[in-house]
Amino acid sequence: MPNFNRRDALKMSAGFAAAASGFSCIELAKAGPIQVPTIDKLSVRVLVDSASDIFSKPAEVAGVKTEPGRSANSLRPLHSEWGLSLYLEPQRGDLKRTLLLDFGWTPEAINGNMELLKVDPSKIETLIMSHGHWDHLGGMMGFLDRHRKSLPSDLSIYAGGEDNFCQRYNRTSGGDLADYGMLDRRDLAKRDVKVVLCETPTVISDVAFTTGKIARKSIEKVLPNTLVEFKQKDGAGCNWSHYLPAEMEGKIVPDEHIHEHATCFNLKDKGLIVISSCGHAGIVNSVRQAMEVSGIDKVHAVMGGFHLGPAPADYLTQVVAEIGKLNPDVVIPMHCSGLNFTQEAQRQMPGKVLTTTTGTRIIFGA
Repeated sequence: MPNFNRRDALKMSAGFAAAASGFSCIELAKAGPIQVPTIDKLSVRVLVDSASDIFSKPAEVAGVKTEPGRSANSLRPLHSEWGLSLYLEPQRGDLKRTLLLDFGWTPEAINGNMELLKVDPSKIETLIMSHGHWDHLGGMMGFLDRHRKSLPSDLSIYAGGEDNFCQRYNRTSGGDLADYGMLDRRDLAKRDVKVVLCETPTVISDVAFTTGKIARKSIEKVLPNTLVEFKQKDGAGCNWSHYLPAEMEGKIVPDEHIHEHATCFNLKDKGLIVISSCGHAGIVNSVRQAMEVSGIDKVHAVMGGFHLGPAPADYLTQVVAEIGKLNPDVVIPMHCSGLNFTQEAQRQMPGKVLTTTTGTRIIFGA
């Protein structure tokens, strides 16, 4: 990935984002941490993940509790698929919010599971998109088509930055490029959803905050995944010119997920809850970024997808050791973290790992 000056990129991006998206929280980062809100409780319902287990039982680690999620219809199981979607319910005093983080791969999974879990979509006030992979955004338009009328008229979706809208590709077994989807901002505009691009840390709904663009400072590296095309045509695609050199125009290159961000909470008397939906930038990098921008050193929970399923054994061992140095109270791997990660984390951090499946409810601060 070519080098570029972040300060110059941010200056250029502000004007583009305001024009293309209607709103932008991108600005030159101020010195020091931002003022992050504190919450008393957080409930996380796993709407979509890649595994189901009807025999799962309640569990508890460091005061964090999990409850199994069961289908309300004994003739219809919950739908598990490769992807992730989380229904977040933070609370501070009498203030309650509901956020939806990512949308899974297909609308059938997220819509069907919401119905079977008796989750109320009309409570959702804000949407968050972690990054531009189809297994996190593929269910978005189908979700909006079914539920947009019951959602706020001024609904916003918070995305880490412009490259969420790039065209992405996979390679087939024969080496050819295969379409892996692209989020078209015009589809969001048609559904009256305002896009908020935030490369810098951002407070959401007075209860959560995002990391902003994640600095790559640890031993971690982006493991091979998709390819990305920096191009905009007929209003679709990403505007590469506001953050990459001119020679990147139209190039299809390995995906570095420049604008992937993590969603975070500060739980009263406990510390940070860092949710990394896929963690291509590195789960250690993501947590350190959350600590830096919040000014909070205590990590209560690290959860979500860590993209370590394809990790070589020696690299995996090193990354888990680095997570251990952060001293989280609990680690909750999901989605692309990999069974290899779960086993290694249980070995290095015994008693700190909670496992979940589609439908699980995770309760913090109960």
